[in-house]
Amino acid sequence: MRLTEAQIDRLYRRARAERWDVPREDFAAALEQSVTKSLSAKRPAARGIDRYLESLHLEDLALACACAAGRETAWEHFMMEQRPVLYRAADAIDPTGGARELADALYADLYGLPNREGSRRSLFRYFHGRSSLSTWLRALLSQRHVDRIRAGRRLEPLPEHDSAAAPVARSAPPSSEHARFVELMRQAFARAVARLDPRDRLRLGCYYAQEMTLVEIGRLTRESEATVSRHLTRTRRAIREDIERQLREEARLSDAQMDECFGSVMSDAGTLDLNEMLAGRKETAAVRSKGEAEI
Repeated sequence: MRLTEAQIDRLYRRARAERWDVPREDFAAALEQSVTKSLSAKRPAARGIDRYLESLHLEDLALACACAAGRETAWEHFMMEQRPVLYRAADAIDPTGGARELADALYADLYGLPNREGSRRSLFRYFHGRSSLSTWLRALLSQRHVDRIRAGRRLEPLPEHDSAAAPVARSAPPSSEHARFVELMRQAFARAVARLDPRDRLRLGCYYAQEMTLVEIGRLTRESEATVSRHLTRTRRAIREDIERQLREEARLSDAQMDECFGSVMSDAGTLDLNEMLAGRKETAAVRSKGEAEI
């Protein structure tokens, strides 16, 4: 979407982009990219575009443009202002300090490394000013932390039966209602998943059955990582509420029985197969391409 010269001039001044020697055409390109990324599917009127532009964190966008271009003064300012924010976020995520190395690694991607053509590809090119720079950085760090945990769990070997890490056998026998509770949960979960919107079912299957990252799912569904995460949270909540309603209204379980029902599945899922419920399977490239075309 092309912006008018008057819009660009006004926003350039408000962003104080000259402070970082950001060329006017570079800032205009960043604004147009932000509008295209966020509003292209909505086709808003001129007034809607103006409202969107006015809502942007313009000074943060100008700073990101300057950092992406390698402006030393801008980068020094960014490091001075944002390093403490990022380290506090890292310590909140992992008080043992394990997330600080992720924060440090993030700086390299933000600064960017030269490609074969000699130009730098900075992570700042994905910042569009819709949130503050601090919020965006915290979201990036959190997602990298989650991705590292999930990757580690996939690679973690099963413990030997005689090792100290091996699971301890249950000392108490399962409840006499265990088999019934597991079957109730299996049926309720299957019905709840079947009632989901196809896109919600797709995200759920990609994340849990195929173990795709939020970034990979976002590429498939053409959504941002934050949007995928919000949809997954909403879907999990909807499934839980649907299952609870079924157990209460159809199976006539009391609150205590419902707690035991959920506890039974947590301790021993029995025949409850998430892959089966989600029709989970590794997709071929052809199937995935077909899915992308239909979304």
